[in-house]
Amino acid sequence: MRLGVLDIGSNTVHLLVVDAHRGARPIPAYSHKEEMRLTEHLDAAGALSAEGIDLLGAFVEEAVRIAEDKGVEDFLAFATSAVRESANGEQVLARIDERSGVNIEVLSGRDEARLTFLAVRRWFGWSAGRLLAFDIGGGSLEIAAGYDEEPDVAVSLPLGAGRLTRDWLAGDPPTPDEVRGLRRHVRAEIAREVGDVVRFGRPTRAVATSKTFKQLARIAGAAPSGDGFYVSRSLSRQDMAHWAAKLTTMAAAERAALPGVSEGRAAQLAAGAVVADAAMDLFEVDRLEVCPWALREGVILRRLDLLPSRLDLAPR
Repeated sequence: MRLGVLDIGSNTVHLLVVDAHRGARPIPAYSHKEEMRLTEHLDAAGALSAEGIDLLGAFVEEAVRIAEDKGVEDFLAFATSAVRESANGEQVLARIDERSGVNIEVLSGRDEARLTFLAVRRWFGWSAGRLLAFDIGGGSLEIAAGYDEEPDVAVSLPLGAGRLTRDWLAGDPPTPDEVRGLRRHVRAEIAREVGDVVRFGRPTRAVATSKTFKQLARIAGAAPSGDGFYVSRSLSRQDMAHWAAKLTTMAAAERAALPGVSEGRAAQLAAGAVVADAAMDLFEVDRLEVCPWALREGVILRRLDLLPSRLDLAPR
């Protein structure tokens, strides 16, 4: 089956077309994305602006046309924190549905964490033991842990790299006082959750997903994305502490010159590094393994789980 998945994130709006069937890994067939950064289109009242609505609506219509051209049989669309938390989110989605015929599901923060965890579990398998997974998006930080495909605990915190940059880091580079205030805020938010997460047991393996973690790992010396999905990549606590301190003293243009850092994400990478450093420190994680699958793959896998299997169709 050819499946189209439209992921409306806080940073990027992404259409991914995959060839997949139940029990098999989804194989990417086509990708189309735009760094729309929807959080930058929120007005003072927290509503998505007319410009933001028009940009999003145009992309959704384009995604539908592309999906049809690529022979997509099933189409899924979901949105995360930028739409979920906008004051006019429901009206925006209703307008887009009327305009394009696409029903966009808004995921809760907990569902983001749960579906990301599912993708991580499927990637690493049962032998990975108890997993602890972190995902830093543009609007939120997701944390989940457990032994099974359904995590024991799933938490979403308003600690996305884009959100924190907008709310806390006005300077370029940010001032020491701005960085200190952000660091104190982030650590207090994460520390409240540590006890509830670790009370089920210490992780066998700690894993990171998301573009932010991939860029941080690349800066710290991990293999470039061009080397492929199956190359092992990781990020040590020592390297993370070093780069968290360094990135917060650099201007966005300097960060953009680092290996693996895109110009569009450079401005918010310092805030992302502060979050990653705090998470590794407070959860006492010495090394994070980077997983190439994340929320989007979790949504795909859950959809495929609902398809009938060959056993379901076998004659009785």
